[in-house]
Amino acid sequence: MNHPVIYMDHAATTHIGKPALDAMLPVLENDYGNPSSLHALGQRAAHLLSSARTEIAGCLGAFSDEIYFTSGGTESDNWALREIARMGAESGKKHMISTAFEHHAILHTLRRLKEEGFEVTLLDVHEDGLVRPEELEAAIRPDTCLVSVMYANNEIGTIQPIGELGAVCKQHGVLFHTDAVQAAGHLPINVKEQNIDLLSLSGHKFHGPKGIGALYCRRGIRLTGLIEGGAQERGKRAGTENIPEIVGMAAALSDACAHMDARNEKTLALRERLIDGVLSSVPRCRLNGDRTRRLPGNANFCFDGIDGEALLLRLDLEGICASSGSACTAGSLDPSHVLLALGLSRETAGGSLRLTINEENTEEEVDFLLRRLPVMIASLRKMSPAWKEMNGAK
Repeated sequence: MNHPVIYMDHAATTHIGKPALDAMLPVLENDYGNPSSLHALGQRAAHLLSSARTEIAGCLGAFSDEIYFTSGGTESDNWALREIARMGAESGKKHMISTAFEHHAILHTLRRLKEEGFEVTLLDVHEDGLVRPEELEAAIRPDTCLVSVMYANNEIGTIQPIGELGAVCKQHGVLFHTDAVQAAGHLPINVKEQNIDLLSLSGHKFHGPKGIGALYCRRGIRLTGLIEGGAQERGKRAGTENIPEIVGMAAALSDACAHMDARNEKTLALRERLIDGVLSSVPRCRLNGDRTRRLPGNANFCFDGIDGEALLLRLDLEGICASSGSACTAGSLDPSHVLLALGLSRETAGGSLRLTINEENTEEEVDFLLRRLPVMIASLRKMSPAWKEMNGAK
């Protein structure tokens, strides 16, 4: 039986919205020139590139020459960490600070840097999923070159006190990077007011196209070339710019920021309906992360005695798209490192479900999920040896 799709996996990706499509189609059809060409068609593309850069900078409180276009958040994260590591090594500073529940784009890059001789301190995020500014301050050393803390977690949605963390870094003369892939377009960002030196974002998280992102890098930080071969991105990232996707990302981010308050108000109401409904209808479940300091559309649960992937398959059969964690770790048999960082056991973390909604979802969709989810979990528990063991059954 075919079911209408109920999409509750917006943290993994969003569909391309009308503002992005409307901006991209004319570029694909007519403004296909190379922005490095001197003829009129090329200069038209160069103008679109410049306008998009200015548009994105405006959404972040940045200057246009502080925006560099990349292939997405992963590349932006890698570039930021490797560049500051290079700068730190040149001045004898080879200590970096991050958290235990960062995206793997950060954690894997830090792991590689450790192999190259850097020291890394991973801050505790506590059971509520929040970093404490005083613990960051205590971890900073004379040889610390960078602090990287994600703005909002991609799995449990907790929002960090970015302004306070940035202020601590500024006070101690340490550069501050934030992975804002989940936050951009959903939360207000001002890189100057929040003392952010570098910031990563990705277009497909706010109804822009996939395969395009940006790195904000504050004036005065000297980036070296990421990719050699041309003068694009002011000589820092060679390769002909993807003008249609850049224009689409800029349009999507502008639209998201312009309608942020109204969309978040609706999304928040749906999220609270969802969280209250799950917690009241499913025994032995928990909400992961702080209840209020979280993204408007994020609800992450653990259910005792079930396998998260089995639950996802049941949901999919009902037409409900969800996930058990980051899409970048799909297929991994290990429990979420984010949930383990909260102090959960591997058994508890294995029964996780991430539901991420937005203003396009409806009360009817939430209520359908709330009717079906308790039935699915009860069915899975009946077949679960772990559940039987938890309840003393033989």
